[in-house]
Amino acid sequence: MTEKRETALKRIEAVSKLMDSQFEIPGTGIRFGLDPILGLIPFAGSLIGYLVGAYLVIEMYKNGASGKLAIKMIGNVILDAIFGSIPYVGIIPDVWYKANIRNLKLLKEHYQEGKHTGSGFGIIITILAITLLLIGLLVYGVVALISLLFSSLDSLNM
Repeated sequence: MTEKRETALKRIEAVSKLMDSQFEIPGTGIRFGLDPILGLIPFAGSLIGYLVGAYLVIEMYKNGASGKLAIKMIGNVILDAIFGSIPYVGIIPDVWYKANIRNLKLLKEHYQEGKHTGSGFGIIITILAITLLLIGLLVYGVVALISLLFSSLDSLNM
């Protein structure tokens, strides 16, 4: 590993630890970082956590993470942001999910074991296909609901 990559990895590790596992609840072994604390600030806290996670993914990508790995990492950051953005309840997933630590582990697997290589094109196509399917089902449901409402109104007018 190059010196530049090692320096970046140390920085990524430090920020990941700060966000996800810097502190411990005494006597429980439960570790948490700034992410759940920031989650106490409605909207802004989740946004800050998301931006830090996105920054880390960009840093990891610039330092050798494959496209496939970057997509997996983005998925972790998005899941963390979605569940962590639930007011007050979102603290629980923030404490247990730890997207930044997960992404750091994926990066180390990539560097040390050669895992998670490739472009990620298949993952993107799968996500797009599922998204299009869900949009199609949603449109179908809305059209069916509107049709049902109009038919109900027609039967009331007769």
